[in-house]
Amino acid sequence: MQVVCLQEEAFYALFDKVVEHIESSRKNKPAKWIDGEEAMLILNIKSTSTLQKLRDEGKIRFSQPQKRIILYDRDSLHEYIEKHVRETF
Repeated sequence: MQVVCLQEEAFYALFDKVVEHIESSRKNKPAKWIDGEEAMLILNIKSTSTLQKLRDEGKIRFSQPQKRIILYDRDSLHEYIEKHVRETF
């Protein structure tokens, strides 16, 4: 086993760099689970009832971790859009 000794300033500088690296990688990757408002923006719909209809018909994936919280799978929304693409002539 190796023991590495660092001065206090060096330790905190290293720690700050690690935190900065983690935050920058988190910003580049969008969240997998999103709320209804963002889901409606992706699908370009205005009505929550349309979103509920897609959910009830099983066309998009969702999770309900609590009674009033419904989250939507971003990948499922993009798959739904791709499934309905019409090719040009």
